[in-house]
Amino acid sequence: MHQKLVEQSKRFDSAHQQLQILRSEVAEVRAGLLNMSKRIVSCERAADELSQSISAQQYDDPEAKIYSRAVKMIGLGADIEEVMRECELPRAEAELLMTLHVKPRFSGDR
Repeated sequence: MHQKLVEQSKRFDSAHQQLQILRSEVAEVRAGLLNMSKRIVSCERAADELSQSISAQQYDDPEAKIYSRAVKMIGLGADIEEVMRECELPRAEAELLMTLHVKPRFSGDR
């Protein structure tokens, strides 16, 4: 009987030691997850700042304004000559914008 108690005590000690190791590993994983979460939040903030900066630059760039105006005119149905004249664009650029932004007309639209 004494032998069984000694064996059970050894198994208990071994299980207790394994439990302590597992607790330590879980604590390390938690710390790693917390660190990664902080880094993700930091990256998301940086991405938002970059996106806002790009948007702001788009509105500050005079050439972007010209192209935005040309695209708007095309969307409203302006012809190529009008886009070239009003936006002071070369024919090649106006044609490219027309090709990219004119909505195709389907045969049922006539």
